[in-house]
Amino acid sequence: MKRYLSALLVCFIFLQAKAQLAPFELSKDKNYTATYAEVISYYQQLAKKYPAQMKLINYGTTDVGKPLTLVVLSRDKVFDPALIKKQNKRVLLINNGIHPGEPEGIDASMMLTRDLLKNNKLPKDIVLCFIAVYNIDGCLNRGVSRINQNGPRAYGFRGNYKNLDLNRDFIKADSKNAWAFETILNTWQPEVFLDNHTSDGADYQYVMTLIETQKDKQNPILAEYTAKTLSPELYKRMAKSGYEMTPYVEEKRGTPDSGIVSFLETPRFATGYTAQHNIISYITETHMLKPFDKRVWATYDFMQNLFDICQRDAKLIGELKHKADEQVKQQTTFALNWELDEQHYDTLTFKGYEAGHKPSGVSGLPRLYYDESKPFTKTIKYYDNYKASVTADKPLAYVIPQAWQKVIELFKLNNIVMHRLTHDTTLDLQMYYIGDYKTGQRPYEGHYLHSNVKLNPVDAKVKFYAGDYVVYTDQALNRYIVETLEPQGVDSFFAWNFFDPILG
Repeated sequence: MKRYLSALLVCFIFLQAKAQLAPFELSKDKNYTATYAEVISYYQQLAKKYPAQMKLINYGTTDVGKPLTLVVLSRDKVFDPALIKKQNKRVLLINNGIHPGEPEGIDASMMLTRDLLKNNKLPKDIVLCFIAVYNIDGCLNRGVSRINQNGPRAYGFRGNYKNLDLNRDFIKADSKNAWAFETILNTWQPEVFLDNHTSDGADYQYVMTLIETQKDKQNPILAEYTAKTLSPELYKRMAKSGYEMTPYVEEKRGTPDSGIVSFLETPRFATGYTAQHNIISYITETHMLKPFDKRVWATYDFMQNLFDICQRDAKLIGELKHKADEQVKQQTTFALNWELDEQHYDTLTFKGYEAGHKPSGVSGLPRLYYDESKPFTKTIKYYDNYKASVTADKPLAYVIPQAWQKVIELFKLNNIVMHRLTHDTTLDLQMYYIGDYKTGQRPYEGHYLHSNVKLNPVDAKVKFYAGDYVVYTDQALNRYIVETLEPQGVDSFFAWNFFDPILG
């Protein structure tokens, strides 16, 4: 009888340990990414086991009708964002599955969350917030859509239920997903943001590449810290972890050895949007041709290294964020668009493969390929400098007629301070007439984007009505205000057709 009870106990312990494993770990070939149902079930089980340090919070609904689930880890059992700020703790927000065909962050976050809880390793001065799956819609649309990607066996589709690329939706906010995300961001107000992705394109020796907020576009106070301290430390630690990184590979001409160009994430992208909020931001880009298990573990290690450094520098990061906010309140001139400075570049050591051409098995025409039997290490050019091509001086304030309801709702969502007129009034102010503009001939993410906008500013008396909104430009979110309201902004509300009725 004792032997039978002992066997049952061993079996129970084994099943309990197995239940703590993520679906990725349970798969024999480690070439499996969790389904949406498995992700939520896994986190629900963890939350039951660690209720004092982990909480699941649902925000809004996505376009497919599911709530956006935020996983919050707090060592001190505090889950109130306002109280966390009073305690002078930092908040890190990690986004997973914006493109469900790039799912490494989903699986890595599941395992890292468990390990931090299980090993009592939650950071003391940081609260961690994981968006379990952002593009739930695409995650449910499971199959194989990136045909040359090296695993996993099945994964979600890039577009959401409205066929939107959610990583182009942060300014226009056409999806319910974006409204839920912006609610999370503006509720928790993180100092650091990470978006986990998978890259395609050229082949090279690295499992992981990295995009950081472009330094010339980033707030200078934050850029000084990321360029000289945080990013170099991440590169150093990832090399030590066995996943040496290089900057994201966007070729200057054809192949990486011609030089690579720093990716410019304008405000339509996640990290371009977060940069408007003075948030230190990164995008991991594991390489689609590398084995899926290596991509998952590289993402796991990157997040762990980021958390460790931010814990070390928690006080400093808080001070820098405060200084950046204060500086933006006083800033007078804002860049609305940027262009690559090709005359000034850096160099870096790059580990790639020799490129060549061979007949395509599909068309018979010559196609580019990379020969992994011919690795190389070369010094290449890194074009990491941009200059503002269009700027605007901020006004004392903008006046937004209440008729433009989506603009007003987005400003409220982003915590923009606005004042309503209490009575009808006529104001002397400067207005723009649109002198000229170009419009795309094909739709892009549901819009016909405007560009190359020419303005004719005029002084005029304009009548406004009780209930219209005045937005003063003395706010930490001045970048968001100016870059969305100035028509020449690359991702302004005008560019995204918010104000098209005036063109009639």
